[in-house]
Amino acid sequence: MAEKLDRFAGRQDLVVLGLARGGVPVAYEVARSLDLPLDVFVLRKLGAPGHEEFAIGAIASGGVRVLNQEAIGLLGITQSMIGRITMLEQQELNRREKLYRGGRGAVNVRGRIVILVDDGLATGATMQAAITSLYKQDPGAIIVAAPVVALDTCTYLSRVADGCEYVVAPEPFYGVGLWYEDFTPTTDREVQLLLEAAGRDAPSPVPRYAHRY
Repeated sequence: MAEKLDRFAGRQDLVVLGLARGGVPVAYEVARSLDLPLDVFVLRKLGAPGHEEFAIGAIASGGVRVLNQEAIGLLGITQSMIGRITMLEQQELNRREKLYRGGRGAVNVRGRIVILVDDGLATGATMQAAITSLYKQDPGAIIVAAPVVALDTCTYLSRVADGCEYVVAPEPFYGVGLWYEDFTPTTDREVQLLLEAAGRDAPSPVPRYAHRY
């Protein structure tokens, strides 16, 4: 992934943001390889009732909510159900932001190029919420990046943002996890360790990520 982004190496007007939680290990390696600052971006997927892995939308910092109206209509999900899901996920989003930052403020992205990194792009709902939220902060540009993507999703996001970089775009696309040797969910503690290590010229402080990809 870093090789795909090497034109940005060492720039002073750029920051790498990892989508919590799974995007942070990838973002850490990208930031370290390219000598760029790293921060976390917290957002939460809104999962369909009874099928929580299927995203019907997402929320992000700044009160942003993106909904997949087509999926909501097909599944017959009511507005009251969406409201309850949003409330619960907002509580978790607030908890994670407090835990990960430990009192630190978010990096100022105004006028800067942002490389927004996730571990993969399937429907793109969470990434779209992140893009919408970040544009409210007036960045210079947003580049979406993920090692494995659904090509249609990446093509769409490249129009919503200022570009989409990837390593593989398998056809047919069956899922992100198939392209990882270890797709164990990233923990809160691992995110904390990676953020604490950001800025130091050292390998990942979480040993399993040395052989994850």
